[in-house]
Amino acid sequence: MPQSRWALAGRAATDGFGRRFGELVASGTDVDGEARLADALLPRGARVLDVGAGMGRVTAALAARGHTVVGIEPDPVLVEQAHSTYPGIDVLRADVLELDRGRAGDELLGERPHAFDLIVVVGNVMVFLAEGTERRTLSLLRDRLAPGGRILLGFRLVGPPEHARRYPAEEFADDAAAAGLRVDARFGSYELHAPNDEYTVWLLSAEPDS
Repeated sequence: MPQSRWALAGRAATDGFGRRFGELVASGTDVDGEARLADALLPRGARVLDVGAGMGRVTAALAARGHTVVGIEPDPVLVEQAHSTYPGIDVLRADVLELDRGRAGDELLGERPHAFDLIVVVGNVMVFLAEGTERRTLSLLRDRLAPGGRILLGFRLVGPPEHARRYPAEEFADDAAAAGLRVDARFGSYELHAPNDEYTVWLLSAEPDS
């Protein structure tokens, strides 16, 4: 399993992420913007996969709205924080590359859904992947979509976090197409502002013949 940019950054660089969001949650700050958009895209009681779930805020918000949500997060510190902050949510310690359609990937999900109505990949997850795994990751996500399922994905274009890659929108669109995904819409925020050069939000679906 190749090491992600997040793992290579080391604890000194990454510990602040969970602490910052923990403080925001504790203070009552609204951290549900991505989850509100995700919920609007779904029927009631949908199946959702939260990739790079972090400390569990999106997983928890969507579960509270009545969806069956599975979160995956490779960072053990963040997984522990997720379970302590939101007891009862379903967040697994796992890397996105473990979602293959073979025996290992199916065993990872166990009795949980194996195909999803929506896959959520927010919070700069894509720019922290292991180098050279972007197309592989997108293909694995496409393969986990239920018929008619979609992917909601977002990351920073300008000034990405330290240790993350810069991922131009044009390059991402090429990678998505190579992975058998169609761009249904692109926005500049989770409140659906027009596309801009700072942050990008994508709604993707599987190409019919992929």
